[in-house]
Amino acid sequence: MEVVSLNCGGLSIEEVTFVADGGPVSVGDAGRNAALRSREVLEKLERGNDSIYGVNTGFGALKSVRVPAADAVALQRNLIRSHAVGVGEPLYDREVRAAMLLLAASHLRGASGIGPEAAELCVEMLNRDLLPTIPSRGSLGASGDLAPLAHLALALIGEAPVTDAEGKEGRLVDFGIKPLALVSKAGLSLINGTHIHAGVAALILNDATSLTKAADIACAMAVEAMLCSCQPFRADVHALRPQLGQAESAANVIRVTEGSELILSHANCGEVQDAYSIRCAPQVHGACRQTIRHAREVVTAELASVTDNPLVVGEEVISAGHFHGEPVGLAIDYLKIGLAEFAAISERRSERALSEVYNRGLPAFLAANPGLESGMMICQYTAAALVSENKVLAHPSCVDSITTGANQEDHVSMAMNAALHARTVSENVRRVLAIELLVMAQALDCRRRMQPDRPGAGVVAARAAIREQSEEVTADRSLSEDVEGFDLERVVAAVEAEVGDLA
Repeated sequence: MEVVSLNCGGLSIEEVTFVADGGPVSVGDAGRNAALRSREVLEKLERGNDSIYGVNTGFGALKSVRVPAADAVALQRNLIRSHAVGVGEPLYDREVRAAMLLLAASHLRGASGIGPEAAELCVEMLNRDLLPTIPSRGSLGASGDLAPLAHLALALIGEAPVTDAEGKEGRLVDFGIKPLALVSKAGLSLINGTHIHAGVAALILNDATSLTKAADIACAMAVEAMLCSCQPFRADVHALRPQLGQAESAANVIRVTEGSELILSHANCGEVQDAYSIRCAPQVHGACRQTIRHAREVVTAELASVTDNPLVVGEEVISAGHFHGEPVGLAIDYLKIGLAEFAAISERRSERALSEVYNRGLPAFLAANPGLESGMMICQYTAAALVSENKVLAHPSCVDSITTGANQEDHVSMAMNAALHARTVSENVRRVLAIELLVMAQALDCRRRMQPDRPGAGVVAARAAIREQSEEVTADRSLSEDVEGFDLERVVAAVEAEVGDLA
């Protein structure tokens, strides 16, 4: 991918991620023309006597207050200023870039009525890496992400600073850029959309691909290190329960362990069944995959949407509710439950590998000198703390509506809360999976000293990629930096280079 061109169509999650990570953007002629046509329709209707919400009326509960045409621009400027009441730590830069991209793309679909100027300015800022600071808290996910988007809009009109890639701060004029000149409805179109929480969701879903594959790789390593059976992962077994996600997960484990001498070495042992965290991993991982698949479908639809209000539809301007975040919010709530379960079952496998009661002959806590040394004992404590935090964050956000706007906005989605919680859950899952991969690499090192049989090629590749990042624990040391800086994608890439792409 060389550049993302914005026209009238939708965006993919991969395109959003590409731009969020610094990729360039352009405005296509089709998008520019669509925006110009929508502006012409709105201006034609403005010349009539009808009330048009947010164009010649107040906002929210003040919808019936008529505003003179001479005050149209002041109305939009006041809207932006008054709604910029976001608080809390700023959004990540990549989240800001994603939101700016979604805002620009939405305006260029020809239903916002404000022309292409705001979109073109966003694109110029993205390409020059000039980003505003956007507080993360304040959105209800209905009437769009009003507060955080208002902070973006303040920067676009030159009333709030932006920061370049070197950390230099200034307003647009300080960087030689003319701020956006507001027209009727422009302020409303800038702040009345789902671009913040949808952008955050898109980035979480992109990262979820690595989490999904890493979970299967970690499970495969656990199968090898703790002398477990691969029989529950067979394709003919999963054909009896045609759940797509679990079949994909099971196939990954089979592929990663293929050719294992270690598994063959205990094929006729007396163990009848393994613990659920091993034997039922495809069922759990597969169900988690389904939450990701559903959320991708919903978010991808959002990335093709126009979500401000009112909308230019044909030759009319219609007040509707596309800014309501319920579709994405519910999908993210479901997603964060699925992601949390990846961590929950991962922590259980780590605990088994560290316990000499369950790890089938490995030393307690995988320590070189158990008792004198604690080995990797506290890794499981940290994983347990993260899993417990996820349980709280996985509580659905969208069931909690609070009435606002003098009862005009009497049901809101809280989709932004869902997105922020899902972001933290995703980060916690990444850490818990890193802990499991580190634990299983250590367990395999211990197993190798006990018997010479070689694991499957994918497991060997995973262990090597882990050891490139973290040395074997031969004496007690802090593992905090090993976990925090761990690169899951590096492990996934190493495994796929050895065994082919995983599902």
